[in-house]
Amino acid sequence: MNDNTRLKMILANSLIGTVLPEIAQLNLPNWWLAGGAVRNTVWRSIFGEKCGLIINDFDVAFFDDGGNRSQEQAAKTIITAKFPDYLFDIKNQASFARWRDGRRTYSSTEEGIKDWLHTATAVGVKVDAQGQWQFFTPYGLDDLFGGIVRPTPAHTHNPVAEKKASGFVEKCPCLRSPHLAPDWKSRLPEQSLPT
Repeated sequence: MNDNTRLKMILANSLIGTVLPEIAQLNLPNWWLAGGAVRNTVWRSIFGEKCGLIINDFDVAFFDDGGNRSQEQAAKTIITAKFPDYLFDIKNQASFARWRDGRRTYSSTEEGIKDWLHTATAVGVKVDAQGQWQFFTPYGLDDLFGGIVRPTPAHTHNPVAEKKASGFVEKCPCLRSPHLAPDWKSRLPEQSLPT
């Protein structure tokens, strides 16, 4: 079985398998569901209850040069009405830099996802109009399936990426993070660990 088939099997039998077709109905241009929902679903499937990472929200990235914040809000309102018990973070990668200080402008959804902090987080999935699954995996799936928290190339020396990695390892001790310094716990104040 190839990696995409394995990923589909895990996600299709989870909450993502229910939510994904509804996200597709939003008709957002060049959209992907990516981030923590995908990552945490896979890690929980692999490591079971020993992994305390859960779906906090569904990160939906799309790209529309002519879009604006009201487009994001309208999509969020529609999907939240269908799934009121879940949070959705819907962001237009074309306008991300306009309202988020310090962010660069992206030329596609894929470019935005590639710039996320960790390789296992930069994994996108979607279904097309015929219900066929599609995948965007710019760094492959080895880190995701191997439980490795590795920064993407742009974030190799980013303290925010290290801080988040330490939080993932705290909640899911089965994970490995080769980029964390051996004494990372002693260097972070207790309240600084992500929840």
